[in-house]
Amino acid sequence: MPLPFLIDHHPQQHPAMSRHPEILWAQRSSNFTPEKNVVYLTINLPHIVESSLTFTLTSTSISFKAFTVGAEQTKYEFDLELFAEVDPERSSRRLTSRSLVTVLRKKEAKLEYWPRLTKKIEKLDPPIKKDFNTWVDEDEQDLPGIEDDFSVGGTPGMIMYGMDFEKMMADIARAKAEDVTESDSD
Repeated sequence: MPLPFLIDHHPQQHPAMSRHPEILWAQRSSNFTPEKNVVYLTINLPHIVESSLTFTLTSTSISFKAFTVGAEQTKYEFDLELFAEVDPERSSRRLTSRSLVTVLRKKEAKLEYWPRLTKKIEKLDPPIKKDFNTWVDEDEQDLPGIEDDFSVGGTPGMIMYGMDFEKMMADIARAKAEDVTESDSD
């Protein structure tokens, strides 16, 4: 009888090894408004030890290293070569308890989006995902109601982009009232 094949789902990490955090990105572009010519980059990594954080931004690359607090300290790091140049002096970052949020100012004002975040086309390690909470399609970025405010709302970890909660709640109430009216008429 063969022995069962065991898989360790929680391998012990060697202290010298590092992991890759989750990286999310979105962007806006404008020919005329430099403030709307940005890349939003979120490094999802809860409990970063602020004193260990190294985030180096050049016009063509990003380097990130940090430790997190937990049962044991874990090192996270990555290096990325950006698709096109950014302006490090005008870019910003904000550390929260859940992530490092950055706004990278694109150096060249163009209406077209970058086709990807990095210069390399092949699959990257760490994988980089589109931030669908922030992403706006290129042809929809100038529509009314699309805000470029990348500020954190009242709830930690949640980003609100021009959401009108009164209107949203009124729409929900109206939809519920219509459902009740339709079910009463059956």
